[in-house]
Amino acid sequence: MPERAARHITIGGRVQSVGFRPFVYRLAHRHGITGWVRNIDGAVEIHAEGTPAQLQDFSDGLLKEAPPLSAPGPLAVTACEPEHAAAFSILDSAATNQVDIHLPPDGFVCADCLAELHDPANRRHRYPFINCTQCGPRYTLITALPYDRPNTAMRDFALCPDCRREYENPLDRRFHAEPIACPVCGPHLQFVSGEEVRNGDEAALAAAVAALRAGKIVAVKGVGGYHLLCDAASDAAVSTLRARKPRPAKPLAVMFRNPGALRRAVHLAPEVEDFLASPERPIVLLPKRADTGLSGLIAPGLAEIGCLLPYSPLHDLLLNDFGGPLVATSGNLSGEPVLTGNLEAQARLAPIADAFLHHGRPIVRPADDPVYRVIAGAPRPLRLGRGNAPLERELPAALPEPVLALGSHMKNTLCLAWGSRAVVSPHIGELDTPRSLDTLAQVAADLQRLYQVQATRLIVDRHPGYGTRRYARDSGLKLFEVWHHHAHASALAWEFPERPEWIVFAWDGAGLGEDGTLWGGEAFTGAPGRWQHAAAFRRFRLPGGDKAGREPWRAAAALLWETGQSAPFAPEPLHQAWSHRLNSPASSAAGRLFDAAAALCGICTHASFEGEGPMRLEAEASPAGGHVVDLPLQRDASGVWRSDWAPLLPMLTDNTRPVAERAAAFHLSLAQALVDQARQLRAQTGIRAVGLTGGVFQNRVLAEAAIGRLEAAGFAVHLPQRIPVNDAGLSFGQVIEFIHP
Repeated sequence: MPERAARHITIGGRVQSVGFRPFVYRLAHRHGITGWVRNIDGAVEIHAEGTPAQLQDFSDGLLKEAPPLSAPGPLAVTACEPEHAAAFSILDSAATNQVDIHLPPDGFVCADCLAELHDPANRRHRYPFINCTQCGPRYTLITALPYDRPNTAMRDFALCPDCRREYENPLDRRFHAEPIACPVCGPHLQFVSGEEVRNGDEAALAAAVAALRAGKIVAVKGVGGYHLLCDAASDAAVSTLRARKPRPAKPLAVMFRNPGALRRAVHLAPEVEDFLASPERPIVLLPKRADTGLSGLIAPGLAEIGCLLPYSPLHDLLLNDFGGPLVATSGNLSGEPVLTGNLEAQARLAPIADAFLHHGRPIVRPADDPVYRVIAGAPRPLRLGRGNAPLERELPAALPEPVLALGSHMKNTLCLAWGSRAVVSPHIGELDTPRSLDTLAQVAADLQRLYQVQATRLIVDRHPGYGTRRYARDSGLKLFEVWHHHAHASALAWEFPERPEWIVFAWDGAGLGEDGTLWGGEAFTGAPGRWQHAAAFRRFRLPGGDKAGREPWRAAAALLWETGQSAPFAPEPLHQAWSHRLNSPASSAAGRLFDAAAALCGICTHASFEGEGPMRLEAEASPAGGHVVDLPLQRDASGVWRSDWAPLLPMLTDNTRPVAERAAAFHLSLAQALVDQARQLRAQTGIRAVGLTGGVFQNRVLAEAAIGRLEAAGFAVHLPQRIPVNDAGLSFGQVIEFIHP
């Protein structure tokens, strides 16, 4: 009989609030291990005794078989003296002076709970709030730490005797599952439509499904907020939703019952199917089939549909009972954070929804759905939310003080950072409304309270007009200001630490530049903390300033006027104001060039949502490609290389050419202009590593064309995969810049 040995094992990372101790307990029993496990601040500590073979199998299983919501760090294993424990036990938590909290995002509904949900013999059969330690809400449920039931939104739901037995049994997968509930002791559904009220899970569900089948719009309370649901196959239902929201053209996400239903509507690669079914349960933009079976109004003028699978038991029941795909768009007013409270949602969404499916489990803070797009063979995050945020990342160096980065005005997220850790919040939204600013303040307070970290300094974008400035003024804290595009570049550089020097292209709609103009088509050389402005597009002045973002015809007029041509579609008084440099800020933004191209091609002159023109231009681009228009490149007086967009205008305004050909030629020409800039900068600096960042590189046609041409020219090309390429990643980039002042 091999002699028994003892090991002391410590595991960091996300190992609390995810059922890790019960998992360790069951694993120890399976492998004949004796000893104990306990929480110690943010880590799990284990004393394990067994034969060397048993200890090896046990240690391997700790990482290979970890619960789906966990993200354990490496094991720290040391030999120790045996305690000759007779069994394995779970000890009370220990505390030290060092706090290391890892807050999990909200979880999907796991396979075990799904099986019980559809098992008529199970006491939780068709219970919309079934969960266990492997799944269920976390971030939107926790009011305070430690993560115990009294510190969650479930504190007012006393456990029934059956749930109590499960909760207290270490061998049960619901051992210390804080959101645990059942039909006897947990929350329930309520359906409301005008004067009609249906209480009780089955009655409320049946009424909601009947309303959806009748073409109605139903606001459904989920995990991190409300969705607006309607029949995704019905033109009438979708057009009604669009008219009421109002959301005339912005694409709508669709929830499918299972991958089989999804495959009938979109082209689905196996690796993407696995990602859709992962615990994160994201929305993924996927190319639609010629016959999707869906309303053509889901994503008008676009080639992709945002698709997701059910991630809560309530969604699973709704999709199962309805029998077809459902539009599942955020239950909010345009640009605001998703609504979470029953009464507020019913009041604010009343002009949109015909009915409401409420429930009694409070949502402590909003978390919208995460969104990804597959670019250059990998899914890349466009929006952080339920399932992947709070997003934790390790910093390259320890911070001298805790900081809170306030991000951008658009696609806002916050980043709390201390020591060598950074935590990025879920998507908050645009900061144009009082509710958005209130949510920013709530999330800022929540992050600091939950992680038990108090920021002593705020990091802000240098633009004085951003909504983040109000919070900054009210805080009274010291400020550290970061240039918008430096933050973009630094977020990308963090992701690839093996590259000491960079050429980074930061292309987006607009951000304040160092010369006071609106940048957005820039290239930098260097590294975080020492970026040098090295290349850009020729400047043009935007008539009406910010209005150009929603009225692409203004950018088109600007390019024509800059080159001495007329723009008959633009009012003469506007031309006069532009000529006198009134409200016409100079810009070099690639995003505005895309707007202009969309307008000149007749694809989009007025945008009902940010980025509509560029998105529709991309969708129109012929897969067969177009010819490349060479854009002259020369250095300006300050030494910055500038590409001149003017040669594009004859091609874009040539109505004898098919729109698809013009759209493709525009993309390829900008990709080639980027390569031309990169070649010049490589000749100057010797740098071969190129990064692509900023919202423009959400465009797959442009990004993949640029990557292919850069690689052919001998560059090593990098596109973010762990941090959003758009402004949602800006708060994290601000922290990286702060580390390298």
